[in-house]
Amino acid sequence: MKTRLRVAALVVSGTGLIAGQASAQSSVTLYGIIDTGLGYQSSSTSLGSTSGGHSAYKMINGVWAGSRFGLRGAEDLGGGTKAIFTLEEGFNSATGAMATNNLMFSRQAFVGVTNATYGSLTAGRQYASYYQLLSPYSPTTWLTGFYGAHPGDLDGLDTVYRANNTLLYMSPSLYGFKFSGSYSFAGVPGSVNQGSTWTTAVQYSQGPIGVAVGFSRINNSTAGGGAFGTDSTTSNAGAQAAVSAVTNGYQTAQAQQRFAVGFGYTFNSQFDITATYSNVQYIPGISSSFRNEAVWNTGGIVLHWKPLAAWDFATGYSYTRASKANGITSGAQYQQFNLSQYYSLSKRTGLYALEAYQRANGQTLGTNGKSIINATATLGDGFNSTPSSSRSMVGVGVGIVHRF
Repeated sequence: MKTRLRVAALVVSGTGLIAGQASAQSSVTLYGIIDTGLGYQSSSTSLGSTSGGHSAYKMINGVWAGSRFGLRGAEDLGGGTKAIFTLEEGFNSATGAMATNNLMFSRQAFVGVTNATYGSLTAGRQYASYYQLLSPYSPTTWLTGFYGAHPGDLDGLDTVYRANNTLLYMSPSLYGFKFSGSYSFAGVPGSVNQGSTWTTAVQYSQGPIGVAVGFSRINNSTAGGGAFGTDSTTSNAGAQAAVSAVTNGYQTAQAQQRFAVGFGYTFNSQFDITATYSNVQYIPGISSSFRNEAVWNTGGIVLHWKPLAAWDFATGYSYTRASKANGITSGAQYQQFNLSQYYSLSKRTGLYALEAYQRANGQTLGTNGKSIINATATLGDGFNSTPSSSRSMVGVGVGIVHRF
């Protein structure tokens, strides 16, 4: 009897040891964010309209951090190499709806390998290199993308642009430098360029200083421009990303190009500053509704102050100016002012308040890409489908965010 007990104990302890070794070699983490609040905008109308706007009070979600849940995993393959994956779905915490219809993992869905010496290589739907290395200096870090992204997220410094079928390499950090490049395959027969996206970026971060430079080109899968092709790699279940009152008249572009520089400096544990500059080009093709290249230049700055452990305050300003192409004699201009306040109730839960104002001037193209209309205000990227009907817009929001 005693012998049998000893054998059983050995079997149980051995099984536990094997399980312990297995858990040490691989892991899967469930994580998520739920963010819900109340918002106000001084004027709200449908995209493309320049009249009939009314003030709006509504429940908002995913403002401070997009509501999501996801699975993240890693397996040790030996020699310092790990297999990794991420599956991440966005959702509307006010209604329970998917963030993007017909996309189960709309935010991220990729698999790959990583090694501390050689870097990582991942494949799937993910943020391209341009965004990944510029994002630490984006205005959205403290002002949110909803209220604080540059108008309509024109320069892609928020999380609006995700690329399908993407192969991405990220180098390890070497003397403060990090490099990344990505290419997204559209799979259009007879063309490797049509519908593809390619980006590259380099970042330097050492001590209090950080700087990054990035370039991105997004090609329409429709040959020669025209209606946005569903095979385009930045497609969201067939829809074009970041269509707003800023870019509404340029949806038929053959290609979009973005160049951006981001800079950050940390003075101390309480105060830091970031600044960005971007140049965005919408390039027409033979079938595009507009004929001349449209260019926008944007400069922005954000000041972040943390006076106490639980409090964060930030203020920001950005200025966007468009070119005078396509018969426009007064290029559109957008000036945006932002304030944010965040209070940490715990490590996982916080309360926030946001205030923003934008003033638009000049002219832009209407929905058909041919008529010239007055530019109207559209704060951040949370109001892309409900811009102001006038040149001015005020937005205020308060909410709670919980991370798990």
